[in-house]
Amino acid sequence: MSRLMISVSGIRGIVGEGLTPEIITQFAQAFGTYCESKPVVIGWDARVSGDMVHRAFVAGLLSVGCDVIDLGIAATPTVQMTTKELECGGGIIITASHNPIMWNGIKMLASDGLFLDAEQGEKVLEIRNKKTFAFKPWDQLGTVKKLNTASAAHIEKILALPYINPMQIRARKFKVVADCINGAGCVIIPKLLEELGCDSIILNGEANGLFARTPEPLPENLTAVCQTVKQHGADLAIVVDPDSDRLALVSEKGEPLGEEYTLGITGDYFLKNQQGKVVVNVSTSQLLPDIAREYGCETEITKVGEINVTKHMREIDAVFGGEGNGGVIVPDLHLGRDAIIGVALVLQHLSSTNETLSEIKARLPQYEMVKLKIQLDENSNAKAILAKIQEKYKNEQIDLIDGLKLIRDKSWVQVRASNTEPILRVMAEAPTRAEAQAMADELREATEALAR
Repeated sequence: MSRLMISVSGIRGIVGEGLTPEIITQFAQAFGTYCESKPVVIGWDARVSGDMVHRAFVAGLLSVGCDVIDLGIAATPTVQMTTKELECGGGIIITASHNPIMWNGIKMLASDGLFLDAEQGEKVLEIRNKKTFAFKPWDQLGTVKKLNTASAAHIEKILALPYINPMQIRARKFKVVADCINGAGCVIIPKLLEELGCDSIILNGEANGLFARTPEPLPENLTAVCQTVKQHGADLAIVVDPDSDRLALVSEKGEPLGEEYTLGITGDYFLKNQQGKVVVNVSTSQLLPDIAREYGCETEITKVGEINVTKHMREIDAVFGGEGNGGVIVPDLHLGRDAIIGVALVLQHLSSTNETLSEIKARLPQYEMVKLKIQLDENSNAKAILAKIQEKYKNEQIDLIDGLKLIRDKSWVQVRASNTEPILRVMAEAPTRAEAQAMADELREATEALAR
């Protein structure tokens, strides 16, 4: 696997191999120059290497005259909200999201709190590659200001939303298991649950970056969480990734629901109370579009990538959206994936009905999704491989919004290049797991054969 991945959305690499202080500082100088030396918000996700990356990046920003508003350890959505509200030049999130513990990375935000789009990111890369940094003399360097209230402000804004009723939730006194994976969720999720009157069992609640499980909140990584739900007779469990933009749920039966159902369950409550346009990416389950249709709402589809979803949501004034990896987006709060608002919506949904979480899931449309990976070597040409697949399946209904997606009867299967790893992702969805697995295996085998 490549030790460093550089893209228009940021960098991600293995610390000490690809991701070094020199690389980090160069990107900081480039980003600060791009921001025209305006203030920059910065936060990190508690990874063990985060302090080093944080200090190197801050030094780079100061060198080009940017004042730094330092949130310390903070969830990705908290950094996004703060960047927008303070009208800064931009924002920086130090995180490798769901990557393993030896990885770290940098996500770059525009002044509106959205991730940089391709054009904006290219400008930063150009500054970095040409080393046209706007260094400042000793008396014009930036300064650092600590801001310790951002997480509290995030919670306050969620509880003030018109479709969140804190008193109603508090009255239910939910017993909630919360796995914060020793990441950024530790500084905000326990506080949210306390505000909502929950009896909380916090797992991995120390923000030290020592992940007690594989970071991605997939069902196969949640064995301990499921056992804890059963042990304590909890109403549900909430599980986040290290930077808390993704939310997974476990039912009162100790069964992981899969991240796709996070979007379905939150959308089921939200769209019942507020109708409007919905946006998801092309790799997201058909679940939310089906639910939206039941409430008379139209769904539009984008390429994979949060920036693609959020920009389109803004363009069409969508009321709800997200990505199938547990990324809930509520524009009333901010345009970004947000596990924290996701938790509040789930608890509100439960408090508004006598149903359990498993009962809510059972009455929603039922789909099974299978996700596979094909590792690419450094000489692989993803575009050429996808062109060969398109030729092979030219007689089927094909969607080329992102990668290649074959649309079949009540099912679909897709192959596309990852935005964050040197792999091809194969995804399939159907009413049963057997059907989805068969389609995923079919496309994986075809892809591997054509890649040789």
